[in-house]
Amino acid sequence: MRRVSVDIGGTFTDCFVAWDEHCIESKALTTHQNLALGFNEALSNACKTLELSERELLSQVDSVRYATTLGTNALIERKGPRLGLLTTAGYKSSVPLSRAKGYGVGLPHQQQMDVPNAQRPDPIVPIPMIMEVRERIDYAGDVVMQLDEDDLRDKIRQLVDKGAEAIVVVLANSVVNPVHELRIREVFLDEYPGHMLGAIPMLLSHQVAGRKGEYVRAMSTIMDGFLHQAMYHGLGTLELNLRHAGYTKPMLCNHNSGGMAQLNSTDALQTVHSGPVSGIAASEHLALQAELGNIVATDMGGTSFDIGIVVDGGVKHYDFNPVIERWMVSVPMVHLVTLGAGGGSICRYDRMFQTVQVGPESAGSDPGPACYDRGGMKPTVTDADLVLGYLDPANYAGGHIKLNPRRSRQAIDDHLGEELDLDTIACAKLIRATVDANMANGIARELRTRGYEPENFTTLAYGGNGPLHACGIARALGVRRILAPPFASVFSAVGAGNMSQLHIHEMSAWTPLFDANQRRFFDDYPRFNGIVEELERRGREDLVRQGFEPAQIRYQLELDMRYGNQRVETAVVTELNRIRQPQDVLMLIEQFHQRYGERFGSGSQTPEAGVRINTIRVRAYVENPGISFKDIKPSAIRLAPPPPRGERICHFVGHDGPLTTAIYDNAALMPGTAIDGPAIVVTRATTYLVEPGWRFQAAGQNAVWFTMIEAGDKA
Repeated sequence: MRRVSVDIGGTFTDCFVAWDEHCIESKALTTHQNLALGFNEALSNACKTLELSERELLSQVDSVRYATTLGTNALIERKGPRLGLLTTAGYKSSVPLSRAKGYGVGLPHQQQMDVPNAQRPDPIVPIPMIMEVRERIDYAGDVVMQLDEDDLRDKIRQLVDKGAEAIVVVLANSVVNPVHELRIREVFLDEYPGHMLGAIPMLLSHQVAGRKGEYVRAMSTIMDGFLHQAMYHGLGTLELNLRHAGYTKPMLCNHNSGGMAQLNSTDALQTVHSGPVSGIAASEHLALQAELGNIVATDMGGTSFDIGIVVDGGVKHYDFNPVIERWMVSVPMVHLVTLGAGGGSICRYDRMFQTVQVGPESAGSDPGPACYDRGGMKPTVTDADLVLGYLDPANYAGGHIKLNPRRSRQAIDDHLGEELDLDTIACAKLIRATVDANMANGIARELRTRGYEPENFTTLAYGGNGPLHACGIARALGVRRILAPPFASVFSAVGAGNMSQLHIHEMSAWTPLFDANQRRFFDDYPRFNGIVEELERRGREDLVRQGFEPAQIRYQLELDMRYGNQRVETAVVTELNRIRQPQDVLMLIEQFHQRYGERFGSGSQTPEAGVRINTIRVRAYVENPGISFKDIKPSAIRLAPPPPRGERICHFVGHDGPLTTAIYDNAALMPGTAIDGPAIVVTRATTYLVEPGWRFQAAGQNAVWFTMIEAGDKA
């Protein structure tokens, strides 16, 4: 296997190169003005290890895969084109009203409760840029009112005259019958042909989101249109950079659905959060191969802390109406929770509670933490870690970044010391305790709201700062062991390389499997099978277009089901791909009955209210060989640690005075090596901090287990 996978984060660009039996980790600061620069630096560092030139490497790899936060950054900075919206007459206020919940969506619970101070986010499409067109299709797809094309041409001209740089079309019930949306595009291209200089792109909602729900479908299409320009230029620049360096194959982009595709088969909206989702995909792969059971994946990078859950058997949690930034959309996305708790998270004095608040704002890569000596003036988590002695100023990020401890102390003293009336070390300890508690609380809340207990899960700590905070997170969470997986500092990039090429297509299809009023079971098998065949066809075309043979493609059917008119839907994955007889209908009902009971408790099922399918979803994918994870469980044999290469004075939360801390290098990663804390293991890729009362135990593939030391148990 020869493969390059990249995760472009808010602070660092992580690169993972699989070159035959070699696996190389590399990092560089993210260059937001031109993502290719940061990628080139990270790739260059990896090439030096392999003693190859970039051109030699790129000309011989089978693929280059990107996961990026480019779309997330564009939303935060509101960098996008001026959009116009065409919608059905009478639906003009759907987007501005945002289901009457727009003031709270995407905010922490405390801010959602602060209704008097509630404010909606600035609209992506201003109200004057929303135009109504006269047409109507009912819920069954029948045309009630024909499209008024004269009115349509007038509305299109008004939007163009108002400066629309892209137009999105969202018509009522177009997912059932898209005839009017398709006709609007024909009229638009007749008025403004695509070959004209400055041509305006048009996006149709039924092609972006296949489910009913006018608001979420509208926001999906709007955000896709808003991100299109930034993603096109950003990812296009990356692809041109690869071409210039000798890479001739199509560039692959990771999707937030847990799959990937070529750039020409990728919508902008599909790339949002693709970096953290890649880490969850790698966690799923690891859990299945190493038989770890339930896992909670935590990624602490430079900007954020991301949490994902994979339960035993490799089942991921999906959001089918996820919230992106401040808006609810209608695209399937692997569920994750993001906290503002990364190494670059800015620390400030909280006057109300008279303590330290960490995040959610981040110093990013430019200017970065104060210790980067690039102009950052505010204290961050990385500054606190440096002051406490955990980081080597001369050997941070493999020696590529030199840290300035004096800047860290000055930033902490200027912004926190006087307010808290504490010295620098005490302030840094408070920062450390606060951020670890925030991350632990986020994990516990995410697990317990879904009916799980943290002690029943193996916690993975990865990302550039995961191994540095693993013990603190575990201590605050109340668990006795935590795993830093193989290639922990670039684990999301590893996941980007392990993903399969995948496309998800879905369609709203009101299908009563059991009609409680008429007391009859579903028997219109051709209708159901026809929808499944159409969704399979779309997925097949996506993958054939990318060079795969139809025989390589696999399909998985998933149904959103509910009892009667309940609002809650439950996703059911089934091995059936067609309904051919009554037994198949009964099997689907039984699978839903079982899945519902697992989610809400046995006995909560109400089949007497009727059972119906609301959405049919098909996953079309091609299996992809990935990095193999094995021998990562802790060994029963403990090896004595190698001689330390030095020692350092460090300060730890819960300990009043300084402690002399042994420093180890890569030799400590020999499988079976056990080191009792306090200790620090510094490798080329990351720093492992072993707090007092904890044990570091190396396993295969450079995986590391942190275990709380029991009374009387010594290495």
